[in-house]
Amino acid sequence: MIPLMRNAFLHESETKKALADFIIKSDKLSMGEKCVEFEKAFAKKQGRKEAVLFNSGGSSNLAILQTLKNLGRLKEKDAVGFSALTWSTNVMPIIQMGLIPVIVDCDSLTLNVMSEQVKQTLREKKIQALFITNALGFAGDLENIKKLCEKNKIILLEDNCESLGTKLQDGKTGNFGLASSFSFFVAHHMSTIEGGMVCTDDEKFAEMLRIVRANGWDRNLTSKQQQKWRTKFKILSEFQSKYSFYDLGYNLRPTEITGFLGLFQLKYLDENIRVREKNYLRIEKALKKNDDFFILKRDHIKTLSSFSFPFICKTPKLREKYIERFIKAGIEIRPMIAGNMQKQPFYKKYIKKEIKLPHTDIIHKNGFYSGNYPELTEDDFITIENCLRK
Repeated sequence: MIPLMRNAFLHESETKKALADFIIKSDKLSMGEKCVEFEKAFAKKQGRKEAVLFNSGGSSNLAILQTLKNLGRLKEKDAVGFSALTWSTNVMPIIQMGLIPVIVDCDSLTLNVMSEQVKQTLREKKIQALFITNALGFAGDLENIKKLCEKNKIILLEDNCESLGTKLQDGKTGNFGLASSFSFFVAHHMSTIEGGMVCTDDEKFAEMLRIVRANGWDRNLTSKQQQKWRTKFKILSEFQSKYSFYDLGYNLRPTEITGFLGLFQLKYLDENIRVREKNYLRIEKALKKNDDFFILKRDHIKTLSSFSFPFICKTPKLREKYIERFIKAGIEIRPMIAGNMQKQPFYKKYIKKEIKLPHTDIIHKNGFYSGNYPELTEDDFITIENCLRK
């Protein structure tokens, strides 16, 4: 059996031993100093001014949109574009916030929204924000998309949960928009079991993220920020401030376990990315020998932080053939994320109109993926390569 993922952590034994020791010695496990330390380390690693830690990548997406509404940068009925190939937690918050979801087709050879698809959407619909998903370690031409958004006064957001570490010629994915989300769920580039992060260079945005994360109160703000909010709302005492809530929020807080694991795994991130890219390039060589598959375009990508091995067959019938072959070989596989999001039950319930997405439909009907991680063995590679023979 070749599972989708083999271990919860890179260097699992060392991580578990260190975690056990941390838990035994810690006086506090609710959100505290380790979370703050991880936020600062991750912001530095990503190259952004601010990082705010959450209990999941999905919570990070929810908090981004709630923050925009709290700040008045988005309002109810504003239209938010999103990648057709994405995860449910990228789309559900748009609906939950009373915003209008506008689906954007994805290029079948990059798995991502490209600037051409954004242009096509803008010809037909005005949008106030664009929530891009950088899918499976790949990305679109984000610099061009950023310029389009700036020209049309569109807020650009990135769901970078699957592409941590990918670099384009113009910079890292996750650094092109106002804010970007990351996931540290098991099988991602680094794991804290559950966990997520939002990165931004906007200090006011980060401040509101921290309010949204903790029920709408100011407990995790700096003293200066706390004083600003308390003065604005005439909170006259420290006692009164304990249970004063300034705007809409949730309990999306992580634990000190999340912070500890994040710091511990962060030191292995470069190694993880390097091995995953090497693994992908090996499988890509096998794919190039079989014309039953499309070869994904990555010439605009400088470093491919591969999330998985995505396979796009040239017909749905060929996909069935290779799915059966992978299953018989004991290789765990998945559909291509959520496929065409319009086909999902929840989406059909709330959004009645379906539009044509020719490129995403190719991915939906012809694609699947298997796991990519550092623990893959030589025997595992031979098994996968044998399944890719014509």
